[in-house]
Amino acid sequence: MKKYTILFFGLFLPFLLFSQGGFFLQNNSSKAVIPFKLINNLVFIPIKVNGIELNFLLDSGVEETILFSMEDKQEVSFNNIEKIKLRGLGSEDEIEGLKSTKNILETHGLKSSDHMVFIILDQSFNLSSHIGIPVNGIIGHKFFRNNFVEINYQKKKIIVHARSDKFQEKLNNKYKMIPITIERSKPYLVTTATVNNVEIPAKLLIDVGNSDAFWIFENNSIKLPSKNFPDFLGKGFSGDIEGHRAKIDKFAIDEFEFKKPIVSFPDSISIRNVKMVPGRIGSIGGEILKRFNVVFDYTDKKMYLKKNAKYSEPFTYNKSGITVQHHGLQWVQETVRLEMVRVSTTVEDLQDKNKNNNDFRYKFALKPIYEIVNVRKNSAAEKSGLMKGDIIVSINRTQPYRYTLQQINNLLKSEEDVWITLEVERNSVVLKFRFKLEDEL
Repeated sequence: MKKYTILFFGLFLPFLLFSQGGFFLQNNSSKAVIPFKLINNLVFIPIKVNGIELNFLLDSGVEETILFSMEDKQEVSFNNIEKIKLRGLGSEDEIEGLKSTKNILETHGLKSSDHMVFIILDQSFNLSSHIGIPVNGIIGHKFFRNNFVEINYQKKKIIVHARSDKFQEKLNNKYKMIPITIERSKPYLVTTATVNNVEIPAKLLIDVGNSDAFWIFENNSIKLPSKNFPDFLGKGFSGDIEGHRAKIDKFAIDEFEFKKPIVSFPDSISIRNVKMVPGRIGSIGGEILKRFNVVFDYTDKKMYLKKNAKYSEPFTYNKSGITVQHHGLQWVQETVRLEMVRVSTTVEDLQDKNKNNNDFRYKFALKPIYEIVNVRKNSAAEKSGLMKGDIIVSINRTQPYRYTLQQINNLLKSEEDVWITLEVERNSVVLKFRFKLEDEL
């Protein structure tokens, strides 16, 4: 597995080539600042849809705005609804959905009117359990199309800038400009990659909604490196995405070079529904983009990059072989100290106060349950005996709900030779397993 395997979506609506207006700054503002949550290299922002706030994955790899997991957001109203079919990455067939027009989307001084959205009806398509926070939708091209969009991964802020000579001068002085193309409403760059000691031209989709460093598609000139392992790469509209992971020799964006990056090679079935633009061989994702301050300029077909503190971080992946996700909630009893304030008037009162200052009470809180939803074949976890469907009872002798899903994934991509002890519940029996993280690359 990788850093967090099922957070690699690359969702598409390949047959939708039309688009309506994007976002505009309100009240003649020069910029809008939007805080975001960064989870497994993915960017999540709050956006109000017809007055109701939802959480969106920001994804430059999609054309249209997509909604799902709306069962707890029934107060959102939609206009002009009609049924449609959706398809995208994954090995299964089309799924049913709805199209709605004339919606209003707003966030932190940005507004998009007459916004078209697509709604997935299948409740099994749910990113929330994979991410660890509520996720209600994905937004792409319309967010980027009108303004300078700066993604500051270090500060966890998106700054949308109005077009101005002052900001353009700042970009020219402090950033490296990378030419891009906008094809089918998505950004692409042309660079080079070295695979099996052969340097090849690489036209890549710039995919903010992809948590990996790269995807590469095999063809007559690009072959999977001999040292690799099969893996579950993620979940798309149409089902699971399977493939392999390997290291390639080198990847470069202009003057920025990355040696031995970890790359995903999706299988042909998983990408059969993707309509490729001419010359495309893959995608560049968040594991690379997070190493820069990134500014997109769709209007002039440019991307600007400036290194940040994460630029030289090593490339890592989930070495355990298990994929973990939320599996509902449970009531947990927690002990809390009972704080009492008294006015003491006598020595006896002071003594009584000292006796009672260790009083405790109990409270109940809803905490996440974690389930193993995939076990990679021949991985350290599989060799230890762990199985798909196991419910985690403890992680290194700590109750699992004391971890966020992000923290669990960070633990599972620790350096080689780290030991992991898991207690799991299987068929109402608690079992204990211990394994060492193994670097298979």
